[in-house]
Amino acid sequence: MAFHIVLVEPEIPANTGNISRTCAGTGTHLHLVRPLGFSIDDRELKRAGLDYWPNVLLHVHDSFEEVLETCRGSRFFFATTKAKQSYADFEYRDGDVFVFGKETAGLPDTILSRFPERLIRIPINDHIRSLNLSNSAAIVLYEALRQTSFVDLH
Repeated sequence: MAFHIVLVEPEIPANTGNISRTCAGTGTHLHLVRPLGFSIDDRELKRAGLDYWPNVLLHVHDSFEEVLETCRGSRFFFATTKAKQSYADFEYRDGDVFVFGKETAGLPDTILSRFPERLIRIPINDHIRSLNLSNSAAIVLYEALRQTSFVDLH
């Protein structure tokens, strides 16, 4: 099994490209939920992912409901600045799914309201609204990998 990162309606190709590189390097599945703010063939996306795209376990979905079906049986965690609990307050296990929203708006309330006990945030000060999407995905994923002893990584 492996971890999963889900990007719901990502808008910036460089962020998705950076996340794809992180996923390729960790064996993490990357799920993209349409509509995308770019083409999968976008040059910026490919450049940010470098030549690692063949190693990305990529899944593209037409809806978030498809992700729920694909990852049925897994635990979902939803990154949002609206969460009360820090991402570090949870014990993660192999197969967990980390969901992130679009850069300009985050995850919609229609998703967040369905899973109030699984909302996570990355602590930051009040000077900014949020961290960059690719940084946030890496922070949360690497905490999960640390907790599971970096299995299969060296």
